Amino acid sequence: MAALLSAKDLCKTYVIDKRQNNVLKNVNLEVNEGEMIAIMGPSGSGKSTLLYAISGMDRVTSGQVIFDGKDITELREKELAKLRLDEMGFIFQQMYMMKNLTILDNIILPAAESKKTKESNKEKQMRGETLMRKLGIIEVADNDINEVSGGQLQRACICRSMMNSPKLLFADEPTGALNRTSSNEVMDELVKLNKEGTTIVMVTHDAKVASRCSRVLFIVDGNIKGEYTELSNETDPNRRERGLNNWLMDQGW
Repeated sequence: MAALLSAKDLCKTYVIDKRQNNVLKNVNLEVNEGEMIAIMGPSGSGKSTLLYAISGMDRVTSGQVIFDGKDITELREKELAKLRLDEMGFIFQQMYMMKNLTILDNIILPAAESKKTKESNKEKQMRGETLMRKLGIIEVADNDINEVSGGQLQRACICRSMMNSPKLLFADEPTGALNRTSSNEVMDELVKLNKEGTTIVMVTHDAKVASRCSRVLFIVDGNIKGEYTELSNETDPNRRERGLNNWLMDQGW
């Protein structure tokens, strides 16, 4: 498989009270097309910082991030914003949506902002409705964001993230604010998207969630210390989760 994204000698340093805090230290990784990767690690290990760095949401101190053949660390802010809008999708633990818009209007907002296609507003709305049907939430299209469940809202966020047909989907604790039932439903949808060809990189603290991925990276103190690749060899979900948990314990989880 070809590498869709690669990070080379990635460093991120913050200066707090005149002291340097090296959050990422010479991180190297590759994300191949069609993969679904989980990034795990203890609190403060740098996993969310890594996600924001490789997605261009946060500037790195040094190193390179190559996305689809382009070094995004060299792009200007406007170029980065356009790249994120047109070629990347984002899902967060906190389900940020505009309070004055309906669920459907929130979903189609990225397409309304993008000039990637020449679709009419009607076509964009129809595509948003198609995504909502696919994820089983079309019945809440005209609802306000406070009139739906957490699971429905997160599935709406998935719909929004897919509106511009991204090459890579980033998810930061996408199930962190959900109960187990809603978490399973959201993961089912992400796995379906991945099987349909969407490349996904997610940060999670949940081994059950990570066990649904094809590969797990374990980060400690700003370095990737281990990589678990046995998930694709096991079809039984319980054995997948058990195998990952055993590996995480070996890593000091």
